[in-house]
Formats: sequence, structure tokens, C-alpha cells
Amino acid sequence: MPDLLRRAPLIGNPTWRTVRLLAWASVVANVVIVVTGGAVRLTASGLGCPTWPKCGEESYVTHGELGIHGAIEFGNRLLTFVLAFVAVLTLIAAVRARPRRSGPVRIALALFLGIPLQAVIGGITVLTKLNPWVVMLHFLLSMVLVGLATLLVQRADEGDGPARLVVHPMLHRLGLAILAVTAAVLYLGTVVTGSGPHAGDLDAKRTGLDPDRMSQLHADGVFLMVGLTLAMVFALAAVSAPPSARRAALVLLGVELGQGVIGFVQFFTGLPEVLVALHMLGAGVTVVAAVRLVLALRVRAAELPVPRRPAAASVPSSAAAS
Repeated sequence: MPDLLRRAPLIGNPTWRTVRLLAWASVVANVVIVVTGGAVRLTASGLGCPTWPKCGEESYVTHGELGIHGAIEFGNRLLTFVLAFVAVLTLIAAVRARPRRSGPVRIALALFLGIPLQAVIGGITVLTKLNPWVVMLHFLLSMVLVGLATLLVQRADEGDGPARLVVHPMLHRLGLAILAVTAAVLYLGTVVTGSGPHAGDLDAKRTGLDPDRMSQLHADGVFLMVGLTLAMVFALAAVSAPPSARRAALVLLGVELGQGVIGFVQFFTGLPEVLVALHMLGAGVTVVAAVRLVLALRVRAAELPVPRRPAAASVPSSAAAS
């Protein structure tokens, strides 16, 4: 059995391709748990397990008295262990893969450490009876983990040499601005959610902010994000940027437009649960697309070996004598 474990690709001899596949698994797992967390909120099951870390007063698992809401909330908690399992495998593979690479290992470590932090924030969410500001933090940390996993996908597939831009620095700054506006839009989206319905429990508190005004502010951010991305698409085409960069910009624009349509339709149809869940899924996909756009604007070659100093030429004894 030990020999079999040593030969297993995830334990004994992982490659950086293995790390890349696990990083994609981490992307998917983090997006899925965002959607399932949304299902908990949309079904008013946020306090289905009324305490933490136990589900009830005397049990770590749900039971019949907690009903369907307890089952839904406990199911979401179980998915945290799946997420942790993927993060552990990713970290082990990054540490054991050869050649050794400190950069991707640090990203994998950050992904791993994010899981217990997320669990603690989830516990605080329950103990504070779904305080909307804590719920926002819970969601935003998931988006950070999605971004980190997307970064690890890229870093596992490239060299460790210095990053070199493949576009003008101004376009790179535009890409960073798009990423920053995306983060702001996500935050404003959580404020809208914390101000409106679907609180996760009938007795959960709301922020007290006007949901219509917050929705308008969120929509303004979306318009800015789409406008900047549209400018990026045209600018990359004008300068004949590499196809990968132009493709990444088009993908992001498509995701943003789709997400915008879902957002407007859900607002004008009274926030139906299915569309709200799709909007949360779109948020995770938007983060992936925005990070990949920034990464597509630069390349990293394999790290160049340090040149050795030429050895001093030996002097013939006859020449030395002369």
C-alpha cells in the first residue's frame, strides 16, 4: 500500500499539470459553494442549524426536528469539507511538484488558509443571526478565493521568469481598473442583497438602506464596468494585441452583458429565486473572467538560468616562463 500511494499522481509524483487541474477544481468548488450558500439564503434556511459549530444544541448533524431547513443548511456545511479536501490536495500537489516553485505554492497555501477563515466567518454569521454585513463578508471572501484559484491555474501553466507585458502599459492599467471596478460592483451587489428580501430567515435583520437606491448605485457600477471592458475590446483590436488577450476581453464582456441582463430582469420581476441564484453563479464567473483578462495582458517565460562566469584560461608553462 505505501508503494501504491507513492506512485499515485496526487501524492507521490504530481506534476504542474496536476496542480493546474486541481486549481480548476478549486475554482469550480468555490463557485458551487457560493451558489449553494445562495440556496440556503433563498430557501430561508440560514438558521436551519441554529448554532455553530454544532447544528443543534446537542448534535453536530441535523435531525428531524430541524426539518428541511436544517437539512439544507447542514448540506451546505458539508460542502465546506469538500472544498477543504480540494484545497489540501492542491497544496500537497504544489509542494511536491517538480521543479520546486515558491510562487504557486504561496497561492495554494493562501487558498488552503482561506477555508478555515471562511468557516469561522460562517460561524459568526450564524451566531449573529445572519447579520447582513457579516453575510456580505462571507460572500466576498469566496470571491477572493475564486480569484486566487484562477491565478493559480495560470501560474501553474507558465514559467517563473519576470512578467512581461504584451500590451502597452496603459492597457494593462485599464485591465487593473476593470478588475478594481469589478470588485466594487460585487461589493455593491452584496449591499443590495443585504438591503432587500431573501435574508436567509424571516427574522433576520436588514441593513436599513434603501434597496432601490442601492440597486441604482450597483447598476451605475455595472455600466462603468461594461464601458471600460468595451473600451478594452476596441483598444486591443486597434493595436493588434495577441489573440489570447483579445479573446479574454471578449469573454469578459459577454459574461458582463449576460450578468447585466439577469440583474435587470430579476429586479423588474421581483427577485425570483432562480434568477437570483443564476446571478450569484454569474458573479463567480465574472471574477474568473476579469482575473483571466488581467493575466492575459502579460506573459511569464521560463526563468533564465544564472550564467556561469567563464573559467580562467590556463597559461602554458612555456609562455609563463617567457
